[in-house]
Amino acid sequence: MTKKIISIDQGTTSSRAVLFDDKFQLIDFVQKEFSQSFPFEGAVEHDPSEIWSSVFGVTKELIKNNSITPNDVASIGITNQRETTVIWDRKTGKPIYPAIVWQDRRTSKFCEDLKKEERLEVEIQEKTGLLIDPYFSATKISWILDNVEGARKRAQLGQLAFGTIDSFLIWHLTEGKHHKTDATNASRTMLFDIKEQTWDRELLKLLDIPETILPEVCDCIHEFGNTSLFGGNISIGGVAGDQQAALVGQCCFNAGQAKSTYGTGCFLIVNTGKEKLTSNNRLLSTIAYRVNGKTTYGLEGSIFVAGSAVQWMRDNLKFFKSAKETEEIVQKRHDESKVLMVPAFTGMGAPHWDPNARGSIFGLSRDTSVADITAATLESIAFQTRDLIEAMKKDGAILKDLRVDGGMVTNEWFSQQLANTLNLSVFRPKISETTALGAAYLASVQAGMNPNIDSLTESWFYEKSFLPEQETVNSLDRKYKVWSDAVARTKGLFNP
Repeated sequence: MTKKIISIDQGTTSSRAVLFDDKFQLIDFVQKEFSQSFPFEGAVEHDPSEIWSSVFGVTKELIKNNSITPNDVASIGITNQRETTVIWDRKTGKPIYPAIVWQDRRTSKFCEDLKKEERLEVEIQEKTGLLIDPYFSATKISWILDNVEGARKRAQLGQLAFGTIDSFLIWHLTEGKHHKTDATNASRTMLFDIKEQTWDRELLKLLDIPETILPEVCDCIHEFGNTSLFGGNISIGGVAGDQQAALVGQCCFNAGQAKSTYGTGCFLIVNTGKEKLTSNNRLLSTIAYRVNGKTTYGLEGSIFVAGSAVQWMRDNLKFFKSAKETEEIVQKRHDESKVLMVPAFTGMGAPHWDPNARGSIFGLSRDTSVADITAATLESIAFQTRDLIEAMKKDGAILKDLRVDGGMVTNEWFSQQLANTLNLSVFRPKISETTALGAAYLASVQAGMNPNIDSLTESWFYEKSFLPEQETVNSLDRKYKVWSDAVARTKGLFNP
């Protein structure tokens, strides 16, 4: 029997275990949602024990459903929601506080105070590639140590461990034997020097975080330990944060190759090769992956509102019952429609980083229809993607094409508009589960199923390509410039 790979895909709202064969064909998956907690304004929490229980449960069920044994599994790969922060007791493995989720904004004032310190944000960006923001793990760690009684002292005594979700899962899968993370997750903490590839002691001192609580930082392909919880030993051989795992799953292994994931929001990463680009346009420099001690860097931009704008039209405006209907609805748009949407429902992400902006619709007339607003909303997501790419170009990144995934790209009209708006070829992969696939790719190399990551490109196929249509490219270029003015007006309305 040929060996299988299990990917554990631990996301923001659910945990999944995905089974691939030796040719990376998806055999089966099991998924389980878990609770979301919003204890006070701006706070988002998860129960780490529930996350672990869900991961253990779906993995056990996947193995049972497919009548396989640990001997049939070559390796496990892990991919996870990034930045989410857990601190637990080293003896018991129990968390001392709920996981503070990447979306959580409780440390906003702390971050604003840090920004007041001269040149600090510049220094942090130079070291970590990140901006000072509650999004990242560092200020979350500090908050837990400050707000859980006795936590800081216990941390100093070496009794506590910090980890992003991957570390917490590795700890429990190996029954406390291994406290490890990979370089991509470490690069999202705002504590890791991505050039020197070490935890930065100056930042740790600034935030009063003991180095003893931090995990060992490993390559993405590494022996992270073995788990014997499923009836026999299975190696854990690959780990990457979800967006980097999607980059690997899309086989973007050359500088200039990029992937963009269209889910609730949108995350676009371009491979910049061996060169760490420092953004002058408020993008994030990050580790794309690290293999054999060699780091490949990426430049990342995030859009806060993508698929959630479609959900808003469906659930709040009742324009349609299913997102799938949008592809047919947009065909009914008036040719002369001047409707523009700026979907800043929760502020604007990169390159604007404006938390105060709110959504606006421009160009309404008496004959404006549901189709006009729906089309304008989808176009706005393509325009936001162009914002990111224009910023990346200014920072020195050159994109060759764009590989896309996520629920929105099943809409062929949207995917074609994306190609026309960006004037780039857009490729939709045959296997849409790119995040889980990326983790499987990494684990397969560690297991010896593939000699190196470059060999994985033979496993990647696109289902459909969307090539720029020059006449539409020109008209959308003009419309993008008008839309950019609408963005400036929207920001002006909500920023006194």
